[in-house]
Amino acid sequence: MRILGRILIGIVLLVALAYGTLLLSRARDFQLFGEIVTRGDGAEQVVALTFDDGPTAADTPVLLRALEQGDAVATFFLVGRDVVANPEAARAIVDAGHEVGNHSWDHPRMVFMSPAAVRAQIEDTDAAIRALGYDGAIPFRPPFGKKLVVLPWVLSRMGRPSVMWSMEPDTYLGAEMTAEALTEYVVEGAEAGDIILLHGMFPANAATREALPGIIEGLRERGFGFVTVSEILGG
Repeated sequence: MRILGRILIGIVLLVALAYGTLLLSRARDFQLFGEIVTRGDGAEQVVALTFDDGPTAADTPVLLRALEQGDAVATFFLVGRDVVANPEAARAIVDAGHEVGNHSWDHPRMVFMSPAAVRAQIEDTDAAIRALGYDGAIPFRPPFGKKLVVLPWVLSRMGRPSVMWSMEPDTYLGAEMTAEALTEYVVEGAEAGDIILLHGMFPANAATREALPGIIEGLRERGFGFVTVSEILGG
């Protein structure tokens, strides 16, 4: 019985450790090494619109048109592989004056990767972005927001923070997300300094593309301005 008890205790401890590791990898405002940021200080009435993934030839231009018509700037966290596959869409983002961020080379879960693999994901994507002629700051956002030990450690050695977010409509609204619900959620819930996570560059993100003009208009009516991630973080 004592042996069985010890086995059960061991199983419980392993489950607890695995669950704790999962929570740590998903934590939005904590990591073991380096700097993690989720929002600006709120000193100014501004927000940072951010778009993850892509670019894509079909849907990126829709977002760019809405941003241009609303006279709003944004930060696009791009996947290196997609930058190379869709250079015209990527250059359009740069030419429009938006900030370009690094969202890894092929969007893996960067949790149990080696330091060399993590660095390659980041540096190869940086190189693809620079090849566009982009010379601004390149903030980094972990794919799926996941990080554990190696990624934060590598970023800290590179002097780069993990850029997360303070508002995530996709998660909050889930399957109930429509353009109307998304617009209402962002416009009514935004606070000064928010970094707003959006996805808009694939067919499944039609609600985001449809909602963007209303989001920009509604936030402006509330007195908000739009800045890049680097600007909202004081960079």
